[in-house]
Amino acid sequence: TFRLAFLPFVYPLKNKMRISSLISIATLFANSNNNMTTKDTTTTTNQDPPVTTPDETTKPSFPSDYVRPDVWTFDGDQDGKMGAMNKPTAGPRFTKALPRGEHDTQLYSIGTPNGMKVTILLEELNDLKGIEYDAWKINMFDLDQFGSEFVNIVNPNSKIPAMLDISFDPPLRVFESGNILKYLAEKYDDAFLPKDPRSRVETFNWLFWNIGTAPLLGGGFGHFYSYAPIHDKYAIDRYTMETKRQLDVLDKQLKDNEYIAGNGEVTIADFAIWPWIYCIIHFYKADTFVELSSYKHLMRWYDQIAERPAVKRGIRVNGFGEDAVTERHSRSDF
Repeated sequence: TFRLAFLPFVYPLKNKMRISSLISIATLFANSNNNMTTKDTTTTTNQDPPVTTPDETTKPSFPSDYVRPDVWTFDGDQDGKMGAMNKPTAGPRFTKALPRGEHDTQLYSIGTPNGMKVTILLEELNDLKGIEYDAWKINMFDLDQFGSEFVNIVNPNSKIPAMLDISFDPPLRVFESGNILKYLAEKYDDAFLPKDPRSRVETFNWLFWNIGTAPLLGGGFGHFYSYAPIHDKYAIDRYTMETKRQLDVLDKQLKDNEYIAGNGEVTIADFAIWPWIYCIIHFYKADTFVELSSYKHLMRWYDQIAERPAVKRGIRVNGFGEDAVTERHSRSDF
């Protein structure tokens, strides 16, 4: 292509001059090609430069006497509030049956942010359609999530929330909080799901944004800020920065939108994300630390969602506070 570009300038010249010019141009490109070939060969034969990291022999450890082994082995229970439940293996640890109620939806959960997502939606469905459900508390500190029926029938990953739809025979299990929200919304006539394809996809965009980011906020920031047995500056700094980035993403999204999905409707995306802001304030007590009040649009939305009657009830189901509804079987339980 480069050679052809020279032809309009060479062609008008007389024959001898044209030949001389073409020879010069050909020589120029031949030399250029040789140089390019040499450089390409050098590039492809050299290994990629190593990533710049501290020398493993001089990198400091914490604690100072820790030496990273070639193969990790489990040396017993970990320290901290969450340590007792952690092991590197899956499966039931003891035999325990699960209770069953009379309603189609049997929820097994506890009032963490992921648990709140589902109970908020279920209370919203109760307001909208009169849907009732049974909510059974799975006390994770008592390790209920490792009971035989919970693992074998409800969730092999031993995490809450999880549910059974007993209108099916055998009962249909649904686990992972985002999947439960999607399942319930679709089951009940697309409640809190837009009908318009663009708005519907945008709702799922934000629902799964929450699924992808929540572990960094909870298992990252929340763990090292509140639950870890030590204050680790590196870990706290790393996950605080990510948490504040997430808050800024939400604040910018809510600047010109009343609700998260931006369609003027409250959706399951709002119910999925709201409990994590609640968690920063009430569980981690880190709202001052992350300057939560500085995210004006986010806090306007947070306060707006908090005033919904179903949200006020939903955060009490399987909860921790004095007004907690430990088990929920009907609206009258409140």
